[in-house]
Amino acid sequence: MSSLVTSQHAEELREGAAQLGITLSEQQQAGLLAYLALLIKWNKAYNLTAVRNADEMVSRHLLDSLSIVPYIGEADSWLDVGSGGGMPGIPLAILFPEKRITTLDSNGKKTRFQTQVKLELKLDNLQVIHSRVEGFQPEQPFAGIVSRAFSSLEDFANWTRHLGGPQTRWLAMKGLHPADELVALPADFHLDSAQALAVPGCQGQRHLLILRRTA
Repeated sequence: MSSLVTSQHAEELREGAAQLGITLSEQQQAGLLAYLALLIKWNKAYNLTAVRNADEMVSRHLLDSLSIVPYIGEADSWLDVGSGGGMPGIPLAILFPEKRITTLDSNGKKTRFQTQVKLELKLDNLQVIHSRVEGFQPEQPFAGIVSRAFSSLEDFANWTRHLGGPQTRWLAMKGLHPADELVALPADFHLDSAQALAVPGCQGQRHLLILRRTA
């Protein structure tokens, strides 16, 4: 384990994941902690996340990312839009080596960091894209598209509409339940379900809104 990551971090991750109903294998735990160590190290120079305190990163980044795992389902290809420091895309890639995970961000510093994580952790299932979302043209639609505090629901739907298909689920990770944003959803999107998320160690509300295209 890196000197940047302590046994306390490891314990907090293992216990928090268990509270979320996730049993981490040794390999998954090691991968998530290795990612955390890289995040701490690179954040000093690259300003990847506003969270400066390493002790807060387990709950606010790792466990927050893992909180959506019960809603990932069978979908085998996921896009993390506006991924920033790689959340939730990189934790998902570590947890689900059989799924194809793509992270997308327009900030070159952040995608360089993500590419370094991919290389160091040997995440063959992770694809890192440096692009603006409206300029990205994948060969096939994604089965799932996720964003974490990326934009309003209206913008999220409008900017990523071309990246999904009839079966795609859009997962928007939010703080407070955004009732005002739901009113402004584009006509061809509807709210499939809304889930209150309890993230161990996180103060404040967390919500997951699952959207679908209206046929």
